[in-house]
Amino acid sequence: MAIMRRSRRLFKLGLALALAALLAALAVPGAMGSGAPRAHAASSYLTGIGDEGPEMFTNPLWRQLHTKVVRYIAPYDAIAHPYSLSRADAFIRAAEAAHQQVLVAFYHSEYSATRLPSISVYQHDVQKFVRRYPNVRQYQSWDESNRGNIAGVLASPSGSAAARYYQALIRVCSGCSVIGLDVLDAANISPTLSYIEEFKREIGRLRTVMPRIWGLHNYSDVNRLEGWRTQALVTALGGQVWLTETGGLVQFGGAFPNHNGSGLTRAARVLRHMFAVAGSDSRIKRLYIYNWTGGNSRTRFDAGLMNARNQPRAGYQVVCRQLHAAHCNVKLARN
Repeated sequence: MAIMRRSRRLFKLGLALALAALLAALAVPGAMGSGAPRAHAASSYLTGIGDEGPEMFTNPLWRQLHTKVVRYIAPYDAIAHPYSLSRADAFIRAAEAAHQQVLVAFYHSEYSATRLPSISVYQHDVQKFVRRYPNVRQYQSWDESNRGNIAGVLASPSGSAAARYYQALIRVCSGCSVIGLDVLDAANISPTLSYIEEFKREIGRLRTVMPRIWGLHNYSDVNRLEGWRTQALVTALGGQVWLTETGGLVQFGGAFPNHNGSGLTRAARVLRHMFAVAGSDSRIKRLYIYNWTGGNSRTRFDAGLMNARNQPRAGYQVVCRQLHAAHCNVKLARN
C-alpha cells in the first residue's frame, strides 16, 4: 500500500512538473491579449470534457451540457495493476452508462514512470486493455508524447518511439480510430514542429498508415489569448485535428495565482477565447476541455470548471452558454 501511495504521488508530481515545462513560458509579460481569431462561419466541432473522475457523470450541471464525448488518461499498463484498472473501470463504465463516446489516451505507468516500456510490453498491455473495453473504439497511443524527460520523475518517448507505439496500438485495435500523436504546444513551437517531423519520418520508414486524425494540446496559445501556434501546429500535423486537451488556468503556481477570484475571471476569459480558436479553423473537429473537478488554494495546477466542492465556477457558465444557452444561470463559486 505504501508503494502504491508513493507511486500515485510520483504520478501527480510528474504531471505538475511536466506542465511546468509548458506553462512557465505563459508568464512572459505582454504575451496575452493579441491576435484573437475570429470564428469561421462554416466550421463545426464537437465539444467534450477530459477528466479522470467518474463523479462528473452524476452531476446535474454536467448533464445539462449535453455533451457526447469524454476523454480519459490511462496508464499503458493499467490492465496489470488493480488500482489503475479499478479507476479505468469506474470511469469508463460510468461514461458508457451516460451514453458517452470515450477517447482513451495511454500514458506512462503509475508504478514506473521513469522507464519507457519496450514495444512488445506496450503492445501486450494495451491489447488486453482494448479487449476489456470492446465499446471503446478511440485511442491515443501516448498522452503528450513530446513533453520531454524529467529526470527522476518521468520519461517521454522520442518522435520515433512514439511512431512505434502508434504502430503497436493500431496492430491490436482493428477498426479503432487511433489518433496520431498527442502533442503539447509551448511558447516556442520549433521543438514541437521537429518532433512532428521525426514522427512522420518514422511512420514512413515503418511503412505504417499515416494517421488521419491528430491530437493537440494548445494550453500555451489559448492562455496567452493568441491563436497562431494552434494554426501553425494544425498545419504541420495535417488532416483532421482534435484539441484533445485545452482549457483556462484558474491557478498554476506563482505564475497564475487565484488571488481573490482573479484566476476564475481569467480562466473564463480564456475559455471564451478557446472556443474562438477552435472555431477559426475548419480542420479542428473536436475539443476536449480539461478538466471538470478543480482544486483548492493549495492545488498547484487547477483548470477545473468546478471547484473542489463541485460548485460551478465562472468558466463553467461560459462553457454552458456556448454549448446549451438555456438554463445556464447558476450561483457561481468564489474559489
